[in-house]
Amino acid sequence: MQELKQQLADQQKQLTEQQEQLEKMGLLLLDQKQQIESLQAQIVPAGETNTQAAEFATGHKALDRVRGIGQITSLTPVLPPVLAAPTASTTPAAAQAKQTTTPASPLQFHIGDATITPVGFMDITNTFRSTNSGTSLQTNFGSIPYNNTLPQGRLTENKISAENSRLGLRVDAKVRGANVLGYFEGDFVGLGGSPTVSNAFNTQVSSNSMLFRIRQYYVDVQTGFWEVLGGQAWSFITPNRRGLSPLPADLFYTQVVDVDYTNGLFWGRIPGFRFIGHPSKTFAFGIATENSTQYFGGSGGGGVPTLPAALVNFYNPQVDNSVFNDRTTPNLYPDLISKIAWDPSSRFHFEVGGIQSSLRLFNPITNRHFIKAGGGVTLVLNAEVVKNVRVITANFWSDGAGRYLFGVAPNFIVRADGSPSLVHSGSTVSGVEATIGNFAPYVYYGGVYIGRNTAFDANGTTLIGYGYTGSPNSQNRSVQEITGGWTHTLWRDGKYGALQWMAQYAYFFRNPWFVAPNAPKGAHQNAVWFDFRYVLPGTAPTIEY
Repeated sequence: MQELKQQLADQQKQLTEQQEQLEKMGLLLLDQKQQIESLQAQIVPAGETNTQAAEFATGHKALDRVRGIGQITSLTPVLPPVLAAPTASTTPAAAQAKQTTTPASPLQFHIGDATITPVGFMDITNTFRSTNSGTSLQTNFGSIPYNNTLPQGRLTENKISAENSRLGLRVDAKVRGANVLGYFEGDFVGLGGSPTVSNAFNTQVSSNSMLFRIRQYYVDVQTGFWEVLGGQAWSFITPNRRGLSPLPADLFYTQVVDVDYTNGLFWGRIPGFRFIGHPSKTFAFGIATENSTQYFGGSGGGGVPTLPAALVNFYNPQVDNSVFNDRTTPNLYPDLISKIAWDPSSRFHFEVGGIQSSLRLFNPITNRHFIKAGGGVTLVLNAEVVKNVRVITANFWSDGAGRYLFGVAPNFIVRADGSPSLVHSGSTVSGVEATIGNFAPYVYYGGVYIGRNTAFDANGTTLIGYGYTGSPNSQNRSVQEITGGWTHTLWRDGKYGALQWMAQYAYFFRNPWFVAPNAPKGAHQNAVWFDFRYVLPGTAPTIEY
């Protein structure tokens, strides 16, 4: 009996322990059930999107409307929307449900923490001109043929080309609190090097092989107040549409099809460094140093001043003209450019700027050095006067900085003693741009004026310089353009890009300083472009972080 009692006591104890274990398991199951219900509440039901995805979609559509597919429009880093990573307790089904709420992104990929967005477009252009300029897509404004220039002045030209097709990428990353942007783009416009290289590879007889060339290649770092850029970018002197950003859609270089843009535009794509301050979201200021060149004419069809007879062989290697370019020019120091921009709203942009350029020459006959500094000022206004209609005017005046007018004006002449004398030049590009649904028409006037600057040669009777009596008709007094056209976006989608066709008409006329007897007083040309373009879906969502 005693042993039986002991066995019953042991069994009772075991039953009590088992009951306690069951109660604990019940509490654990209840806790797990509550966790599962909490996780299910976080999962977005089918057919709906979470807040971040909705913000992504809304912001993407807004960027498409305001900035346009294919143009990377801000220095704000570009990153895809990121949802919170699932916790360790999230089931695979719940994680999959979260992933399905992320919308498909435009074309981009990632390496580590960097976001890489391809940019560019595929382009085919037809160009017609009423006289034969002897160029391809680009227009050399300063050398439009006179009607007595034979045979060019009596021939029309019509060419089809894919040279303006563009390919590039931008890389965005966050590095120790700084926004880092790397940008690259190139196209196939231009000779691609020396005449020998051009003739060997740029043939349009059979293969139409065109060399790929660099347009922009730079890195931009912004942290708080300061922003620093180094590399080859659009020159800091180029007019902006907003702020002081170097990115294409933040700049004003008109909307024309002509790859040389519009006569009178002051611009460049030049290697250098720039430093920009951002005191507020509406105000910015900056200074840049960019590669200089002792420009003496000859680029873009611009006229070349006449050198003193005794100094031709000595000075040709010292100046940048049609024979020797800026790769061999002995520059004194880089050009200095400063700008201030004010954007009180998205409907208004105002900027003023200044530039200083220098040159140094050496006369081996007299063993003398000559140093001269020139400069210029800019004024730009861009205002939306009524909804979807903008009035734009960009103005430039200089004493020795004609290089920035697409080379139409020389920076200086050389006197008989070998000293330089600066040439005045100025320009304007003014017009109206509109947006009517998927249709974007525009009209611009562009004009360049080059001042006369003459001197006597060493003999005291022969005139030299620019614009003297008897000067060649390549030494222009003015070059002007009236142009209009449109861009029609046939379809556009943030994921797939855009398909566009464009048309432009331009009327050019130029007048020389000296008109010989029975010679034409000016040159005139009509030009028409038609363009068909597919734009890569480069406008990824812009997210502040």
